[in-house]
Amino acid sequence: MSTSTPPDAAGPPTSSPGTAPDGGTVRVRLDLAYAGTHFAGWAAQPGLRTVQGVLEDALATILRVEPLGLPRPRLTVAGRTDAGVHARGQVAHVDLPVARWETMPGRSDRAPGRALVDRLAGVLPPDVVVHGASPAPAGFDARFSAAGRTYRYRIADDHALRDPLAREWVLWHRRGLDVAAMHAAVQPLVGLHDFAAYCKPREGATTIRELTRFVWSRPTTGADAGLVVALVEADAFCHSMVRALVGMSMAVGERRRPPGDPEQVLAGGSRSAAAAVAPARGLTLERVDYPPEEELAGRAARIRARRSPDDLR
Repeated sequence: MSTSTPPDAAGPPTSSPGTAPDGGTVRVRLDLAYAGTHFAGWAAQPGLRTVQGVLEDALATILRVEPLGLPRPRLTVAGRTDAGVHARGQVAHVDLPVARWETMPGRSDRAPGRALVDRLAGVLPPDVVVHGASPAPAGFDARFSAAGRTYRYRIADDHALRDPLAREWVLWHRRGLDVAAMHAAVQPLVGLHDFAAYCKPREGATTIRELTRFVWSRPTTGADAGLVVALVEADAFCHSMVRALVGMSMAVGERRRPPGDPEQVLAGGSRSAAAAVAPARGLTLERVDYPPEEELAGRAARIRARRSPDDLR
């Protein structure tokens, strides 16, 4: 899993809600969900089926990009998920020509956003759904404006909890887990830290993140009743960070690692000292949060400024 990506073009700053200064494009926010099982992650990759690739193909089809000689639409996402990771509350933006946006409803009385959602539903595969499309507020950037991301990881550690209908988004685990020990062991990780020990390194990318919440529980009611569930919130995540944290937690829950190991590994900064990364299947991006509209541009500017070790002092 990764919700932190290398810097990419975010488009020009907007001077009015959803519209570029030259009036040529409108920035559209997309709220979407997908089952990650049959995707090689979010990011487009040659020869592989990815969420970004499927969505951009669908947009190109309904916008008639090739017949009209328009540039291919390019999506910017709040967080790039790895192969097999799911999303219920993913957010992306795309800059569309104003003329195409305004004519999206055709002869119907639908709003452009409603028309776009309806048209996408007609061409997207069933494992990707766009729930909403709307002009973005001034300064909005799906990635850089985001204030926080929330993930859940679900584990069935008892045969009685194994639901074949949920097998693609719940990890089936053979050993019982000590949820209380797992929760206590990861609390020292909450806060602003360098999570290098829990991230796959990427050249030029910082591993400093603020983990705002990390809770392990076994719900007694609802759809997750009986499962071992992690709720993990942070301003952003580096590559494979959540699954690495879950893997270490499970090692503690099985009593293969002492309760103090998660904190010691964090302090040591060595990826080789961490436990194995948990499988992607149990991980779902639940929500992306944004600040009030008047703070969007400022938030994006601050996040673009790369963090350094000085931020930890």
